[in-house]
Amino acid sequence: MFKKIILLFALAIPAIANAQEDIYDPSAQYEYPTDPLVRKKLDQWQDLKFGVILHWGVYSVNGIPESWPICGEPWPKRDTTMSYENYKKWYWAQADKFNPVKFNPDRWAEISKNAGMKYIVFTTKHHDGFNMFDTKQSDYKITNGPFKNNPKADVTKYIFDAYRKEGMMIGAYFSKPDWHSPYFWWDRLPTPSRNANYNINNFPERWQKYKDFTYNQIAELMYNYGKIDVLWFDGGWVRPATKTELARQEWGLNQRGRANYPNFNQEVDMAKIAKMAREAQPGILVADRTVHGPYENFKTPEQSIPKTQMKDPWETCITLTRSWSYRSDEKTKSSTWVIQSLAEIVAKGGNMLLGFGPTPEGTFPKEVEKPLAEVGEWLKINGTAIYGTRITENYNDGLTWFTQAKDGKTKYAIVGIKEGTAVPATLQWKGNAPTANGKIKLLASGKNVQWKTEGDVVVVTLPKELVGKTSPALAFAIN
Repeated sequence: MFKKIILLFALAIPAIANAQEDIYDPSAQYEYPTDPLVRKKLDQWQDLKFGVILHWGVYSVNGIPESWPICGEPWPKRDTTMSYENYKKWYWAQADKFNPVKFNPDRWAEISKNAGMKYIVFTTKHHDGFNMFDTKQSDYKITNGPFKNNPKADVTKYIFDAYRKEGMMIGAYFSKPDWHSPYFWWDRLPTPSRNANYNINNFPERWQKYKDFTYNQIAELMYNYGKIDVLWFDGGWVRPATKTELARQEWGLNQRGRANYPNFNQEVDMAKIAKMAREAQPGILVADRTVHGPYENFKTPEQSIPKTQMKDPWETCITLTRSWSYRSDEKTKSSTWVIQSLAEIVAKGGNMLLGFGPTPEGTFPKEVEKPLAEVGEWLKINGTAIYGTRITENYNDGLTWFTQAKDGKTKYAIVGIKEGTAVPATLQWKGNAPTANGKIKLLASGKNVQWKTEGDVVVVTLPKELVGKTSPALAFAIN
């Protein structure tokens, strides 16, 4: 546990700079679901606030970025001592070395639960096409390599089971593009970009086979892997074309790598997929990331926090480490950073989906265990200000972030100071004052504190035993 009392420092964090060009902007519009079961699930999901996303696959073997080095676009970094085609062969062949003999999903779930996380999103398949589940549609899978004889070789099944036992919601990450599939990247042709490498207008039967392949894989997940709450799609460039795109007749890529003519209409029939998914999993949320419409049940900004509060459901996926997947020279952000970011995200109406990658042996990196445990200790004490809350109109004053209970009867102030700065004798914020005879309770102690107003400013006197200590955060209930 922290040697300090944790003070929730909700500093406004700017968008995280990231050189990757695979990051797509979240949709500007939102279409609220009409299915009552989906709406109910969405409300439950919004109560959770804090989840984990785990990227794990063949890329973990050598601690390299997930999938992108085999993409033919100029920006991904790869080993240039070998030709591009040989590099792709080398990358895909790492499946023959992927043998996570220390895989212990129960321990993963235990660490995540103790961190205060309430749901998981697991990469069943990334863009490289390596399947972390026992699909019958492809031989390129975890159950067809050196790990195949392990009792827990179908790792997705055991991860989902372990997290369900801890009472968490289950999310299945699934990449719409599959660069290993001959129906997406045809081996007769070069692979210059993230898109299908053949003219799908000229080969509609081939593209239909890809659509069938995608549908069948998702059906396997929906019917064979127990209760799933979120179907989390990645690869937003695989989508129906817009009217503007259909009017173009030039070949190339736009600034986000999205194909112009002729392959901009890379739709996989999301309506059919969603219908099947909800027949198998009534009420399941579908997150067709960055693709506005009825199958984007919540928005998904990546590696950033919106500048202002958003009333539409949203979740930011953001890394605890320097990348989504495992690195041997792992660099981990502090628990203070996680708590600060979580407070800001929740006050702005979103969920935090925190990402890192398990090791090739099947364990969590040691570097993540300490900050996750510290976050969990803080949430045990102050989670009332986070979980199950909703936005309030006056949601921020400098280093203070505000939430409120769903019934609106209690507001919460989450006040921050810079890391390493001593806790002062008083704290203050503007607005969200108690009623005339109201009370302010410090969640860390469970006791009421003295307070007064000076104009529209609330001034809180802290217990003497806290003054002078260093702490990332304190949270207060206001009645």
